[in-house]
Amino acid sequence: MLPLIAAFFVIRLFNPALSVLAVLVGGGTAAFLTGRVGGLPAPELSTLVFTWPQFSLTSTIGLAVPLYLVTMASQNLSGLAVLKAAGYHPEAGPLIGVTGLFSLISAPFNALTTNLAAISAAICTGPDVHPDPAERWKTGPFYALAYLVFALFGASLVAIFAVLPQSLIVLTAGLALTAPLANALSIALKEEGERMAATTAFAVTASGLALFGIGSAFWGLLGGLAVLGLEYVKKR
Repeated sequence: MLPLIAAFFVIRLFNPALSVLAVLVGGGTAAFLTGRVGGLPAPELSTLVFTWPQFSLTSTIGLAVPLYLVTMASQNLSGLAVLKAAGYHPEAGPLIGVTGLFSLISAPFNALTTNLAAISAAICTGPDVHPDPAERWKTGPFYALAYLVFALFGASLVAIFAVLPQSLIVLTAGLALTAPLANALSIALKEEGERMAATTAFAVTASGLALFGIGSAFWGLLGGLAVLGLEYVKKR
């Protein structure tokens, strides 16, 4: 793993956008050549399976409402926070409306909820994407193309990732998040009066705390806002 880590930091000096992909491709190739990967699955096209919706009070209370709360708290809310931290200030209403509409359309085909994915937003809005914040929107079409490929060959691609060493997947994901993490920390700790709140939010989120089926991203944000509120009360 050390050569892959070294390659990541060297390549990102010249092309940050390709450094993570180089680690994934290089590590996967090395794993295949050293016999750590079994037979690769044959490529197959995915198929859409329509499921006619059936509504019941039990499923609404036990499944729909919890999933809605988790999506809003762990993805949409944190996704908006990531965009704001990166210097973007979109209107929340239209964004939630559009993602909700696509969720409604894709739900009968057993698709996951469409939302403002926080990690994807962090990766797409950092300075490694482009020095000019006004040019970073161009990552959107490439992400859409990648999702389209996954949609068409989802089963085969998941099977390929499944046969790769787990340590390689963890390493690739960790390296992909180093730049967004550094950027987020620099923004969060910039204001001296907000550092304790930012540190609290980071610590709670990193702890993996989960209550009532809601992930740590929401509780981290709530903890940070609570500390910020106490600081505000003290100043008053």
